[in-house]
Amino acid sequence: MIILLGPAIHALQAQTLPRLSLSVADTNNPGEVAVALQVLFLITILALAPSILIMVTSFIRIVIVLSFLRRALGTQTMPPDQIMIGLSLFLTFFVMMPVFTEMNETAIQPYIAEEIEWKDALDAASSPIRNFMLRQVSEKDVALFVRISGMPPPRNVDDLPFEVIVPAFITSELKTGFIIGFLLFIPFLVIDMIVASVLLSMGMMMLPPVMISMPFKIILFVLVDGWHLIVRQLIVSFH
Repeated sequence: MIILLGPAIHALQAQTLPRLSLSVADTNNPGEVAVALQVLFLITILALAPSILIMVTSFIRIVIVLSFLRRALGTQTMPPDQIMIGLSLFLTFFVMMPVFTEMNETAIQPYIAEEIEWKDALDAASSPIRNFMLRQVSEKDVALFVRISGMPPPRNVDDLPFEVIVPAFITSELKTGFIIGFLLFIPFLVIDMIVASVLLSMGMMMLPPVMISMPFKIILFVLVDGWHLIVRQLIVSFH
């Protein structure tokens, strides 16, 4: 075996393999440090990109409302989490399509054609997202973060920085999602109360009311075409 494998082992030892190393060394050139910091910043942004995109789009409101709907129906894990997240992502893509189209026309395509610099492309790409968030944000939430940040009162919306708009937008979306979820709970809560009262009057105290009310809630949701109503209301709420 050693004699037969000898040529193969020798050929493997003769091959040169690439070596990847990460080291920290002293340098007198500030440009090298700046390039390294830019690469590190870019890697960090790419790692946080999914979370950033989710927080500045319509995904927050949609996923909260769908979660409230599943809890109100009492179906526990039906529809599954994968379906709920997938539906939320596709609805988000549908709602944000005009914003993405504007970003592509005003920033991405001119930058690819080398008509503008990357800084100008970044400013042009952030403008549609900024306008979308400002249409959905509440003035009360904006005033809260302006007051907390200690910045001088802005003269108009153009003076608002992103570090104020983004948390205000997230807070507004959470509040709007909870309001819609509360309104969804009301009809299903009425069914639960009716079923519980009927069971109590019949003396069936050991039978869980949720077990009886859940089929009635599902039937009601199907008869009124609930998915159509929920999806339509979610999309209309962003216009």
